[in-house]
Amino acid sequence: MNKKPMRLQKYIAACGTASRRKAEELIINGKVTVNGHPAQIGMNVIPGKDIVVVNGTRINLPREKVYIALNKPRGYVTTMSDELGRKCITELIKDVGTRVFPIGRLDKDSEGLLLLTDDGDFANALMHPSKHVPKIYHVSVRPAITEDKLIKIETGIELDGVMTAPAKARVLHQYPDKSVVEITLYEGRNREIRRMCEQLGLEVARLSRVGVGNVKLGGLKPGTWRELGEKEVSSLKRAAGLIKRK
Repeated sequence: MNKKPMRLQKYIAACGTASRRKAEELIINGKVTVNGHPAQIGMNVIPGKDIVVVNGTRINLPREKVYIALNKPRGYVTTMSDELGRKCITELIKDVGTRVFPIGRLDKDSEGLLLLTDDGDFANALMHPSKHVPKIYHVSVRPAITEDKLIKIETGIELDGVMTAPAKARVLHQYPDKSVVEITLYEGRNREIRRMCEQLGLEVARLSRVGVGNVKLGGLKPGTWRELGEKEVSSLKRAAGLIKRK
């Protein structure tokens, strides 16, 4: 919640109670109190701390939505509970302060960046197949990948009778017996990378998501989370079509 001081008129308007001009009239006419005392034009209030009452009713800012990035370790399922008793991501986000849910999934054996929110409209828009929000993965495969297999990942592989969407793939590290490949997907089919690699005769030794849109995993430690910054949220909302692109 915003703890920075706000002009009282702006606060009243932000609460949806009245316009700033109407708020000034309410203050002048003695219809507003702050912490039990008559309000004054131009005074500041601290949201969540000061008690503002207008016409006998306490007002509050709309609750802010929560957007977080979690570094999911391997061994956790991307569900809020599990009837099989497997470890769930809820164990890692108990201190978030509100109920959030994952945007998409990472399978139990995968790790890395997982976005969570309590904003249903945002989650649904971001996951919609038409949005093509890029998701970046670092994948360790055996044996070492060849150029022709990289091209197949990029151009598409048939899964369940349907070709995968064009992707990006590049080798980050090449060893005699394995490769570390960066793959960028623009769709969200179930276990897509693992199934593509299986089709190509590649064993996935490790799979980590390192980016979703402009949000990067960075140095976030496994099992920990952080709040997304305003620029990150705005960029994802633009990608999801919730904010018009400039």
